[in-house]
Amino acid sequence: MKKSFAFVLAAAFLFGTMEVALKLAGSSFNAMQLTFLRFLIGGICLLPFAMFDLKKRQYRLTVGDWAYFFLLGFVNICISMVLFQLGVMRTNANLAAVIISTSPIFTMIFAQFIVNEKFTAKKAVVLILNVIGLIIVANPVTLFSGKSAVSGILLTLVAAVAFGLYTALGKKRIEKIGGLTQNSLSFILGSSVLLVVLLVTKQPVVGGIQLSTLPLLLYLSIFVTAIGYYCYLKAIEVSGPSTASITFFIKPIFAPIIAFAVLNEAITVNLVFGVVFILAGSLVSIARDKYI
Repeated sequence: MKKSFAFVLAAAFLFGTMEVALKLAGSSFNAMQLTFLRFLIGGICLLPFAMFDLKKRQYRLTVGDWAYFFLLGFVNICISMVLFQLGVMRTNANLAAVIISTSPIFTMIFAQFIVNEKFTAKKAVVLILNVIGLIIVANPVTLFSGKSAVSGILLTLVAAVAFGLYTALGKKRIEKIGGLTQNSLSFILGSSVLLVVLLVTKQPVVGGIQLSTLPLLLYLSIFVTAIGYYCYLKAIEVSGPSTASITFFIKPIFAPIIAFAVLNEAITVNLVFGVVFILAGSLVSIARDKYI
């Protein structure tokens, strides 16, 4: 368990720095370009570990597997992460971090239809607590008064929905193929689609990469995307998906603190109370069924 929580904490911290890093990098790269670069580099960094894991499993990829990776990459990279980058640039980093951390809600909903996971009473309680937390964080008073970036919140929320769909779809073959292979190849294929779009629309592909921007790009690609996902997947391997899912419940604690320290973003009362409800939902989700 100590090893498992070490991976969970490492992944949560790295994912918790993501929004701040994306916001800083967003001033030098456009949303599609930055998403393409970080997931291409991240996917390539994971590739040797993926190939080793695939060899250990003695599994040969089929045409259906490659189509499956393409679908995962399209949903995650081309839809979820591009929209997430746009959302981060239109709202506070701490708010974006909390909203994207609600993606397990949507995973539960999609999983009922995709992998026939039963929607239980416990999941209903988790859903209600997380929705309440999300509403508190978004703060309807400021939304309706026009004091909050509605477009940023909506883009991030749609990104969370798409990431939930990606996670649910990923459950179909992850036990057979392995998370490392699934993530690495879907990252690379999803990035390839973005590359085609960038070239067709004549947007910059490597423009903006300079000595001043390279460290931040490498941090996002190697540490957040490659090492962050690697730690998360190792947590699943060591202790199972339920324990590993705590990563996304700890992330909303790290993210506001990092955003305050780096970007001087205020930690509001709404943010604190909203995170409390989301954490409560998280605790319910990992509790044993006999207690709920």
